[in-house]
Amino acid sequence: MKYLHFFLFLVVMVIGHAQERVEISLDEVIAIAQGEAPVALIAETRFSNNFWRYQSFLGNYKPQLSFNAGTNLDRSIEAITLPDGSDAFTNRSLLASEMGLQMSQRIRQTGGFLYAGTDLRRIDLLEGSSNNPVSYLSTPITIGFVQPLFQFNQDKWQRRLQDLDFEIAKKEYVEEKEEIAYDVVNLFFTVYISQLNMEEAQRQKSYADSLYDISIGRFEVGRIAETELLQIELRSRNAEAAVATQLLNYQTANQQLRNFLGIKEDILFDLLPPRILEDYEINQELALEYAQRYRSLTTSFQYRMIEAEMEVDDADKSNGVNLDLSGSFGLTQTGETVGEVYRSPVDQERLTLQLTVPIADWGRTRAQREIAKSNLELTQRSIEQENSNFEREVVLRVQQIELRRLQLDLANRAFEVAEKRLQIAKNRYQIGKIGVTDLNIALNEHDTARNAYYQALWSLWTAHYEIRNLTLYDFINQRPIADDNRIVIPE
Repeated sequence: MKYLHFFLFLVVMVIGHAQERVEISLDEVIAIAQGEAPVALIAETRFSNNFWRYQSFLGNYKPQLSFNAGTNLDRSIEAITLPDGSDAFTNRSLLASEMGLQMSQRIRQTGGFLYAGTDLRRIDLLEGSSNNPVSYLSTPITIGFVQPLFQFNQDKWQRRLQDLDFEIAKKEYVEEKEEIAYDVVNLFFTVYISQLNMEEAQRQKSYADSLYDISIGRFEVGRIAETELLQIELRSRNAEAAVATQLLNYQTANQQLRNFLGIKEDILFDLLPPRILEDYEINQELALEYAQRYRSLTTSFQYRMIEAEMEVDDADKSNGVNLDLSGSFGLTQTGETVGEVYRSPVDQERLTLQLTVPIADWGRTRAQREIAKSNLELTQRSIEQENSNFEREVVLRVQQIELRRLQLDLANRAFEVAEKRLQIAKNRYQIGKIGVTDLNIALNEHDTARNAYYQALWSLWTAHYEIRNLTLYDFINQRPIADDNRIVIPE
């Protein structure tokens, strides 16, 4: 956030002074992108959504307390069974009211749940149909349980899956921050190279114009031929066209970076030269260890395996013997007043055992079980292959970063040589020691070496963030990247 405030301050200064360009470094661009870019805000919102979904799931396994109340007016004629066993239609006119407090608790380990409650009921007989028009029924306390036996326990599996799902969400959030850094590095270097090309084109235009003026004087005294003068004039005109082309490329790249950062002000970036990354060593075995520990991919492997194992457990138990056990104990009493129903309550007990045994299902149970086992084996083999590919990618990226640093060193040396050669060529041309062809060769070699150097530097930065993203480990500071991108729990 502090980088964004600093950057916006610069923008205000730019607007206030009618300037068009703002200086900013690569590190500042990365900090702004990871903190306030639209893609970063989307990642933060996505994690917040995952967080609250996880909290909602955890809430299912916390005590649930509820209050209920209701009133029912019944004026009807209904058939009732008389003491002698016969049925007769009787007028009913009553008002039934009740209220109660209930608490329940799911038991993840067993798949059952416990409950407790208290309630009070009242019946008012209307139209004087009884000598005692009001009666009460109280249940001061009821405690009970419901427990499936030998059945599939979905609660146990879902808790493991949801824990892993939230762990994946946390790791994916950190990965998205690293992907944002990778993307903005590419955009930064695109703008920076466009900026260098534009500046170089402007320098070449100025130098070509100077050479053209010098060549006109030489032509007038007969020191160069007209064909050489025309060649130099053509280079001056081409340099002018190159300035327009490179300016357009710079403006286009600048717009793409501005859009990525979510900056709406009409500004041009004056990017500072990107620093050369610190030289650090990466142990291949440690890189693989960190990748297995911190990447969401490896956690998703666990998720898929547990999901497949859950299907096997479901197929084994859901189509077999089902035994449900439930029971309750409570106190109750009736009376004509509220005080009476809470004096000398009597106990009440209920115990229910229900058994269901399948006799013939024509092979359906076995088929479902075999399908689940086959899916488990398929998942296991797929994960082994994907994990092997992932490990090879990590090893390849570790090897590549060393090669890219070597390429940068070579490109840097070539750029230094090309700069010296160009300066010598310019000096020799001005004193007439070489022709325009040799000068053009030196100019082209300089452009090629400069582009190769910054392409190598660009490649090193992208390789740096590739290995960071694959391992979620900062090898420069020797700590997990999650420590630098701490998860902020939404309020």
